[in-house]
Amino acid sequence: MPGRIVVLPEELTNQIAAGEVVERPASIVKELIENSLDAGATEITLEIADGCRSLKLTDNGSGIAKEDCALAFARFATSKIYRFEDIYLVKSFGFRGEALPSIASISRVEMTTRLKESAIGTRVVVEAGTVKSIEDAGCPTGTSIKVTDIFASVPVRRKFLKTDAVEQGHCLEATERLALAHPEVRFKMVASGREVLNIPASKEFRQRIGLVLGAELSSQLLPLDLKREGLHIWGFATRPEYTRANSKGIYIYVNRRYIRDSFLNHAVMTAYRSLIDQKRYPSAVLFIDISSADVDVNVHPAKMEVRFRNPREMYGAVVEALAVSLTGAAAVPQRETPGSYHLPSRGEYLGRVEDALRRYTIHEGKGKLFFPQAQQTRRPDVPSLFAEAPRTEEIPSESFSFTSLSYLGQALGTYLIFSHPRGIILLDQHAAHERVLFEKLRKGTTPGRHVAAQRLLMPEVINVSARQLAVIVELIAPLEETGLEIEPFGGDAIVVKSMPAMLSHLDPKRLVTDLLEDLSEDELPDPTKRRDAMLASLACRGAVKANHDLSEQEVHTLCRDLDEAPFSSTCPHGRPLYIILEEAVLEKMFKRR
Repeated sequence: MPGRIVVLPEELTNQIAAGEVVERPASIVKELIENSLDAGATEITLEIADGCRSLKLTDNGSGIAKEDCALAFARFATSKIYRFEDIYLVKSFGFRGEALPSIASISRVEMTTRLKESAIGTRVVVEAGTVKSIEDAGCPTGTSIKVTDIFASVPVRRKFLKTDAVEQGHCLEATERLALAHPEVRFKMVASGREVLNIPASKEFRQRIGLVLGAELSSQLLPLDLKREGLHIWGFATRPEYTRANSKGIYIYVNRRYIRDSFLNHAVMTAYRSLIDQKRYPSAVLFIDISSADVDVNVHPAKMEVRFRNPREMYGAVVEALAVSLTGAAAVPQRETPGSYHLPSRGEYLGRVEDALRRYTIHEGKGKLFFPQAQQTRRPDVPSLFAEAPRTEEIPSESFSFTSLSYLGQALGTYLIFSHPRGIILLDQHAAHERVLFEKLRKGTTPGRHVAAQRLLMPEVINVSARQLAVIVELIAPLEETGLEIEPFGGDAIVVKSMPAMLSHLDPKRLVTDLLEDLSEDELPDPTKRRDAMLASLACRGAVKANHDLSEQEVHTLCRDLDEAPFSSTCPHGRPLYIILEEAVLEKMFKRR
């Protein structure tokens, strides 16, 4: 029988609410910094320790009156809204009164605060959501909040925290996102007594982008500015020749609030589609200033998502803003005519809008604000060429050697075709070469062996972000085993002194920046798995790409290396190297049986 319905105790409901707002220490950092910005702070200092399980944030903002200190830790207590309609007009970061009580419910919080006009401040101690004491205290103007014993009352959440370096990286990332949008504020971050971030106040946004994301990126930026009634899209985007391995370099802000929006990321990629290679991404810092009545910021507990009243118009405006900026600055791939940048055709453009809108879900439900979803036209189903997909099968590698196969040619610039007694083998040239390089790198990093390295005639100096610098410092020793010698070069720079000989054909700067982006997303605490992820990234960068013609001699060399590899069924990322179209399948496709 089902259990009886009960009203949950307040302590449990607070912990459940905290689960929506506080995913990890970086979530606390984000909420506290946003509170400081709402309080008008111009200087913010963050100190973290014990793997981010203890942190302290200090600001010079307006402070909190003593009589309001207890209410600051009560759920649904806020100074931002007083009636339902205010939700549509809110311009501050926090307004639902959930951050501080959620944080306090899963940690111990000690806050000291003082108003500018007050002679003395206030000290508040909160444990597991309960206010333990409120007393007078001497302190400077502003607020200091110390959070310790994070997730102590929720041990199941605490055990899911990653390594100290990973959690510190997330805290850095949360701080950098807010620092980008507020150049007038000085940000400082100290980790275990060591200063890892110090961003002074800036007079303009390009300078702030350089301070946060690196001077090299700043030199590649193009300004953009589009104004329409009730809408202003502005910011900076990189020249087409400056690309990254992933989309993490795209920062989008709506009314200065950082958001994660695949819909708008899709619009950015539409503008760049004919300018950059596939699987490469631009960097951009876009600010969208829009009337509060045309955007709903109340659809996500941590306010990381928004919903626009007119998503199609927003998509088109982002594409147009970028297109105007990119026109005349295009460095088009070889398949295009240099300087021939053009907007997508109307049919292509509408198709990409519809594709994005299919993933643009509207959160509906009692008590939630939402905008009606625009009516979409259903496209007729495209009939399949075959009633069922042709059956493919991997051939056990021990049943044949690649060098014994009869090479027939290359298809689509990517797949090598071989004849086999059971049918036709299709070999993915990139995946196959990636496996070969991975095994060579892994073999060279085992005890007693080494990877041949090639010294650079001129060491390459690379500017990196604070988070990337923290990653590279931790990986200097294992990277050196691969032949990639890197050292800190002062400030936000590193210097590359040597490369693995087998990857010497690559640009050192692009190899290292792509590697750092891959490893910044890696949260594997196990050293062996992290090393393999590093080797897989290097192998992927060095492997022959699709649409690259291989000579018969190169194909023979690849097959020989595959035969020598201890594992040759998949690439290091798990994708199959080859498939077979069996004779029976081919005969069925050609109606021969």
